[in-house]
Amino acid sequence: MSKLKKYSDAIMNKDETAMNELLHDDFKFTMHKSGNTLGKADVIKWAMSGDIKQDKARVVYENDEIGIHHSLVTFDDGNVEAVMAVYKYKDEKIISLETGATPMPK
Repeated sequence: MSKLKKYSDAIMNKDETAMNELLHDDFKFTMHKSGNTLGKADVIKWAMSGDIKQDKARVVYENDEIGIHHSLVTFDDGNVEAVMAVYKYKDEKIISLETGATPMPK
């Protein structure tokens, strides 16, 4: 199973153990829309909160070094964004994630 599929499943199932296994200790998440950067613990906490709900998730491309993922994400506040995400891998784990998001009509 692809790393991105495992990552999406871990978010959907609020599987903290899987998140810890998938994310590198030096993991960095850069959200280009807001300019925020989060580390591994912050992302796992956010994912476990249930605030992230992915719909129509699909792997656009993936190999041993990089993965590209697109989904519609609905947040608890009702906002919906089309999110394009680029993942980089190191030591068979996800080391970085960068996203660009487009707000969608509610």
